[in-house]
Amino acid sequence: MTTLLGIETSCDETSAAVVDNGTMVRSNVVSSQIDLHKKYGGVVPEIASRAHIEKIDSTIEEAMSIANCSRNDIDAIAVTNRPGLVGALLIGVTAAKTLSWAWDKPLVAVDHIRAHAYSAAIDLPSPPWPAVGLIVSGGHTSLFRINTPTSIDLLGATTDDAAGEAFDKVASILGLAYPGGPEIERASRDANPKACDFPRTMLGRDSLDFSFSGIKTSVLYHVNGHGKTRGGLAKLSQSEVNDIAASFQKAVIDVLVKKTMLAVAQTGLSTVVLGGGVAANSSLRNALETACNEREWRFHAARMAYCTDNGAMIAALGFHNLQGGKIARLDLDASANAS
Repeated sequence: MTTLLGIETSCDETSAAVVDNGTMVRSNVVSSQIDLHKKYGGVVPEIASRAHIEKIDSTIEEAMSIANCSRNDIDAIAVTNRPGLVGALLIGVTAAKTLSWAWDKPLVAVDHIRAHAYSAAIDLPSPPWPAVGLIVSGGHTSLFRINTPTSIDLLGATTDDAAGEAFDKVASILGLAYPGGPEIERASRDANPKACDFPRTMLGRDSLDFSFSGIKTSVLYHVNGHGKTRGGLAKLSQSEVNDIAASFQKAVIDVLVKKTMLAVAQTGLSTVVLGGGVAANSSLRNALETACNEREWRFHAARMAYCTDNGAMIAALGFHNLQGGKIARLDLDASANAS
């Protein structure tokens, strides 16, 4: 058995986890910063970094305690080193390098977007690969061909706003709280998703890239009038706001599902996995599962606990990187860019 401690600090969650053999999660502690950033309507990098500094030690200690293990039980330290907020990443990377040196354990670097792609496999009785992976989060919307945990090819990505970013911005337009994803989903319940005909940007017949800036602007003008950025929300009833939210959510999900189906058709695969923070959206999960079932394709969504940034997915993918001999040096640096 190979046991890894995983550390994740790429944005606004401080997380640590202990995972055996890339599949058995013994602990997964996540300290969220939502309350710190809520009044600003988004993540403030400086505040995020300070919060990571305050929480990193206690989060690691709690993860180790829940897993009932000591430094002697840990075989390697896995850490997110890209992509993300550089200041935030540096907190986790520094903690991991310190433990690697102090405990004399191998250090393993992990790309957290690729970890999201792997997250749907955690707790499954057998690996789902090869598969098309749809990763939807606040900063990234991507399609991957996942051949094995360490062989992942990018098929398409967002050209502007990621889906999660669009959810946050539209929630702000509609006067809803941060983070926008859960608020949009909540407002959409029992609302009419056909009330507004928002655009579905496909970027070409065979394109697997995404664009959500157009729909964001369409919602803005629908609320305030063409070319205007404010003044219209006060004229709308709560029911009308809910219908706009539902129509926006439906348009985004339609694009995500259609692009994923196109990716499967182009690759010839028959399995779809879903990960990332927006993967917690039940309407998206249901729509993808329905589309896959209609075509008799297999579908696996990451468990809710592994949708947002978390140490478990870092330790889990870190195990496979370790098995493949991908050991990082103690001069490992953080990077805002994906690998």
